[in-house]
Order: sequence, then C-alpha cells, then structure tokens
Amino acid sequence: METKTCNESRVVKTNRIFPSDVNDHNTLFGGKLMSDIDMTASISATRHCRKAVVTASTDSVDFLAPISPKDSVCLESYVSWTGNSSMEVFVKVTAENLMTGERKIAATAFLTFVAMDEFGKPARVPKVLPETEEEKKLNETAAFRAEKRKEHRKQSKELASFFHTNRPWER
Repeated sequence: METKTCNESRVVKTNRIFPSDVNDHNTLFGGKLMSDIDMTASISATRHCRKAVVTASTDSVDFLAPISPKDSVCLESYVSWTGNSSMEVFVKVTAENLMTGERKIAATAFLTFVAMDEFGKPARVPKVLPETEEEKKLNETAAFRAEKRKEHRKQSKELASFFHTNRPWER
C-alpha cells in the first residue's frame, strides 16, 4: 500500500480580514472561517489521494481566540490519518496581528473526507506517515477520534429516523 507524508498534503492559505468578513463584534464571521476551513481541507484530501473527494463530516471546529480586522488569518491543513477510503484532515488556524507580529492559535478543526472512484464509490487511499511531533501526536490520537466519529454517526442516523420529511407547514 502506498504511503504519503503529511507534508505531501499540506496546504497553507493566508487571508486578510476585511470589513465584509466581520460580525457585529468586529471579529471574523465564524461561517466565513468554516467555509475556508472546508475549502482548504478538501485540497489537502485531494492532494493526498489524487482522487475526487467528498466531505463526510466536519468533526469539530473549535474557535479558540477571536480574529480581528488587524489580523491576517493563516489556515494550514494536512491529512493526519487515514482509514481505507476515509481521511482525517487537521486544520490549524493562526491569527497574526499585522502591526505587532503577535501570533495565536485562533481555531482548530478536524474534518473527514472520503475518496471516490470514477463510479462514485469509495476508493482506497494511501496510508499517512507523520514526521513532525505535531503530526505524530495527531496520528497517535486519531484512532480515538475515529471511534468517536463512528459512534456519533450512528447516533445521528438513529436520531434522523425520528424526523419527518413533510413540508414544515404540513406537520
């Protein structure tokens, strides 16, 4: 089975924060950041497997510090773990005050992508080889997160079975 390093799927994207990007608190709108996280992570997943990918889940997005218009925001993503056809992608969001140079971890996220073959069926993906301490820590703790994802997905399906598909006004 083919193996690739985390670095081979690494994507780095840096943006400025503009007035149209902020909320009522004058900080980066969470939905904008979440969109950028998904976009960046999808590139990492595609680089890793060189196949079409679909977002299976956004497992977690933790907003750790606000991002202001004085900051740039840097998203760094890479594949941190793989299953047979699934890939866990880690995204680290760093805010940098452009006037002082102060940097802080503003958010972290884990997303799961599935590689698809030309028929739209799940396709095997290369294993991942972590090299840095950060990559190794994420890889070592991935089995725990994968088990939590599996249980969460099961619970989500069970809960969904109680929902109706009628139009909202046709209770």
